Amino acid sequence: MLLNKWMKRHTLTLYAPMEGDIIPLEEVTDPVFSEKMMGDGIAIMPTNGTVVAPANGTIVQVAPTKHAIGIRTEDGAEILIHVGLDTVELNGAPFTVHVEVDDTVSVGQSLLTADLEQIQRAGKDTVTPMIVTNGNDLPHPYSFHVGGPSISGKTVVAQAEQ
Repeated sequence: MLLNKWMKRHTLTLYAPMEGDIIPLEEVTDPVFSEKMMGDGIAIMPTNGTVVAPANGTIVQVAPTKHAIGIRTEDGAEILIHVGLDTVELNGAPFTVHVEVDDTVSVGQSLLTADLEQIQRAGKDTVTPMIVTNGNDLPHPYSFHVGGPSISGKTVVAQAEQ
């Protein structure tokens, strides 16, 4: 184990999946997210509807109603991006998905586009939680960064030292 002392550590990083204001998950009005029932993370009050990959990884889930996407990062974190609240009820109408399950994606790659105006006209909240659903199983927990505006695929929203 002496070798471990000399091995270079690296940081696991998650980037903003959308442009908008980064808010604490606790401020999301849906208790499934605010009470962290699915895991810890952040939420974004989006200013546009483009959702991008927050890390390099593989698409592991695309909801049939197109409102949510799951990604397994190269480092094993399982990320859920859930566009809006109760948007499952919209049956996919305001969403265009650009990826499929098993696709390999890179940070900043477009995953889906949401018509935010259509979501709002339907009376739904556009706040978008991004959750690490397997955070308790990871060897190093993520620290989440909130506050301020985000740039899709560029603004760091979470880090973990490995």
